[in-house]
Amino acid sequence: MNKRLAFIFIIITLTIDAMGIGLIIPVMPDLLQEIEGGDLGNAAIWGGILATVFAIMQFIFGPTIGSLSDRFGRRPILLVSLVIIAVDFIVMGLAHSVWLLVLTRVIGGIAAATQATAAAFISDISTAENRSANFGILGASFGVGFILGPLMGGFLGEFGLRVPFFAAAGLATFNLVLGYFVLPETVTDNTRRPFDIKRANPLGALTQIQKIPGLSRFLLVFFLYQFAFYVYPAVWVYYAKAQFNWDSAMVGMSLASFGISVAVVEGILIRHILPWLGEQRTIELGLMFNIGIFIVLGLLTSGFWALLLAPISALGSLVIPAMRGIMANKAATNQQGEIQGIISSTQSLAVIFAPLVLTYVFYAGTRPNGPVFLPGAPFLLAAAIVALTLIIFVTRQKGSIGIAKPRH
Repeated sequence: MNKRLAFIFIIITLTIDAMGIGLIIPVMPDLLQEIEGGDLGNAAIWGGILATVFAIMQFIFGPTIGSLSDRFGRRPILLVSLVIIAVDFIVMGLAHSVWLLVLTRVIGGIAAATQATAAAFISDISTAENRSANFGILGASFGVGFILGPLMGGFLGEFGLRVPFFAAAGLATFNLVLGYFVLPETVTDNTRRPFDIKRANPLGALTQIQKIPGLSRFLLVFFLYQFAFYVYPAVWVYYAKAQFNWDSAMVGMSLASFGISVAVVEGILIRHILPWLGEQRTIELGLMFNIGIFIVLGLLTSGFWALLLAPISALGSLVIPAMRGIMANKAATNQQGEIQGIISSTQSLAVIFAPLVLTYVFYAGTRPNGPVFLPGAPFLLAAAIVALTLIIFVTRQKGSIGIAKPRH
């Protein structure tokens, strides 16, 4: 297998997937208002519900899909998921009922195994020394996708609120065809693990990985951080409209600038920072940075400074690949699909609650006749959560960072 070619394909895969997601973000508030009526606050609540349903499905099925990829390989799991995702976007584009949108998020959440399976793929072709840096490609690829996705979504949205959904379906289909011809398989007979239904669910997988010293504490830190960091996709579009009166094109531009910076930070900068600081120090400094940036965004009233801070805030994304690298290095070589599945489920668990909590905090801070108008309230809550995350991380038990030996 040509590892370089495989690595390039995964970069392309994740970039196109992110474009598909980013395409629909700028038009979702207007589409929800068109379907349901009501004001922007009500649209934010429904947006939170849709994101939560999607995350619940990923939480439930993440370990299942991860275990299936350990048994049957990364290639079939990725390709089947892309077929379902393409159809799912088409149905979303045709939907005229919010409950049909909910159903698409159920199906799409089950199918959206791409990132977790791709992470297992990257882990397969990496060494313990470069795994964290390679995981930065996950964020970098999504960052590049968000450069193009929101910009294209904002542009295509001018031709109709549903056009971006069909464009996203087209991207998923293109990705499927590309993957069919060039995607190699990284699971070998030596690393293939039998499928066990008892551990192919969140509870069973969590029980299994608790046997790995220190991993449960890292998962708690990862959960809290993902909860807080989800403030960007959960409320940014609503926050920007309420606080700065931005239109969908301006929202798309701000998200694109954020995506560019994420790509630079996780694709290039992290490869220089990790050898210098190491995973632990990178995580600590990243958490402290996020506390500061969230407080600033929570109190900000200037659209100019918000646009300027959007790319700078991406520096906080250094935390994610460093955490994933530590956790992946703790797992055995034949357990990478399972560990990425439980990491995906942990991330999804955060996303289950984060949109509901953060969009409600936004609603409370912007509701008519409310005691205070504070669209940035969700960012202030995120700052408090990251502060708690930092405390837990720096007080963890000594020796909790380790690497598991391969088990066959």
